[in-house]
Amino acid sequence: MTFSFNNEPVDVPGARPAVGDQLPKFDVMNVNQQSITSENLLTDQILLISVVPDINTSVCRLQTKHFNEAVDQHPNVNFVTISTNTIAEQKDWCAAENVKNMRMLSDADHHFGDAMGLFVPELKLDLRSVWIIDPDGTIKYSEILTDQGQEPNYAKALKQL
Repeated sequence: MTFSFNNEPVDVPGARPAVGDQLPKFDVMNVNQQSITSENLLTDQILLISVVPDINTSVCRLQTKHFNEAVDQHPNVNFVTISTNTIAEQKDWCAAENVKNMRMLSDADHHFGDAMGLFVPELKLDLRSVWIIDPDGTIKYSEILTDQGQEPNYAKALKQL
């Protein structure tokens, strides 16, 4: 599969998990600088992971705000956004954009991106994608955008909940 940022092809090493696979093991950091593992994210709720390359860009902003608005409509779903931004950048962005419902997680160390086959080494960013995982860790839905300048299919993802 070929991926592009700003109409330029990029190399993305590693294999990406498929629907039916188990969520790989990884760790990310929450806004309190605590390590959160993939196991910590798996609860008795469905998990929706929204991955954005850089929270400070327009499409990433739209994606995060869109899923933030969906949180109240799906109280039995654990919504998280993961980006390679630092915790400080995520906190500042959430305060400026009044995003309070979405749980923000930092992949500044690239553990999530590496485990999921989403990390783009030359750009130090993760690929834009949406993942839905059931409580036992099985991936039920995924959308990885080949053109990273495009928004995901929100309706299709939310319909899976």
